[in-house]
Amino acid sequence: MKRRTELEFSELIEKNQGIIHKVCRIYTTNEEDSQDLFQEILLQLWKSYKSFKGNSKFTTWMYRVALNTAITLFRKSTKRISTLDIDNTLYKIYEDNEYPDKQEQINQLYEAIKKLSEIERALILLYLEDLPYKDIADTLGITEVNARVKMNRTKAKLKEIMNQDE
Repeated sequence: MKRRTELEFSELIEKNQGIIHKVCRIYTTNEEDSQDLFQEILLQLWKSYKSFKGNSKFTTWMYRVALNTAITLFRKSTKRISTLDIDNTLYKIYEDNEYPDKQEQINQLYEAIKKLSEIERALILLYLEDLPYKDIADTLGITEVNARVKMNRTKAKLKEIMNQDE
């Protein structure tokens, strides 16, 4: 039974690992922190996998664990001194992309998202994943109406941030 559980977990993670990568990108500023967060999310997913009862979709549960882990670590990390990662800066300067304008817009969006609160980041991430409001509400543990209200406020705030950055 344990072997089957490990295999099942590995397959589900492999199939849905993009969720973890997106959460990591939203809550970290450099590759090292992103890798650390990825590992921490995997650990928390594994620790709580036996408690997953299938009452919701696996991806909804996965988002909930990943976001809770990221938010918890984000809150702890905000107590540290903020530094600029040189690799991240060089990446932006020397990035060679087939679609530089589109990539620049994506980078600007991510930078603006990082200025939102941790809950607002989670909302936007789930929204960008095209999840229905019901799934967003289930993932964040709020009502669907509350998710819609928070989303409208968050979109307005994000638009304001992006207009300020121009």
